[in-house]
Amino acid sequence: MSVEIGAKAPDFELQASNGKMVRLSDFNGKKHVVLYFYPKDMTPGCTTEACDFRDAYKGFSNLDAVILGISPDEIKSHQKFIDKYSLPFLLLADVDHKVAEEYEVWKLKKNFGKEYMGIERSTFIIDKEGRIAKEWRKVKVDGHVEEALSFIKENLS
Repeated sequence: MSVEIGAKAPDFELQASNGKMVRLSDFNGKKHVVLYFYPKDMTPGCTTEACDFRDAYKGFSNLDAVILGISPDEIKSHQKFIDKYSLPFLLLADVDHKVAEEYEVWKLKKNFGKEYMGIERSTFIIDKEGRIAKEWRKVKVDGHVEEALSFIKENLS
């Protein structure tokens, strides 16, 4: 399945930070799902991004948008991340990176000359029909959350 704007978003089931199994299809009927993939809990860029989503949470909620964060970290790590930064949204554990692969965000990365597989920071906005309305890949954290919120306000409200 190709992940592109207008395509049906791949459904999945992952364990969430609340201990429950969550499917993307659980949110059918919500106006918007903001699905953001990030590399690792507690790292500087990921913390900034999560806190930016936290700070804009009310704005997203007022537009009937659900925020879901996905990384390969385990639930225990997610819970520490949520507790430390008071994150009001669910984080999902994609430990085997199958969902990241479905969304084509599991990529070969390079850092200080080392190559490894990991998450390419990306965000998808999924509409109430379960279709991808917008995608951002290779996300730069600064200003990204505001851009996502603006997109919803301007295009999907």
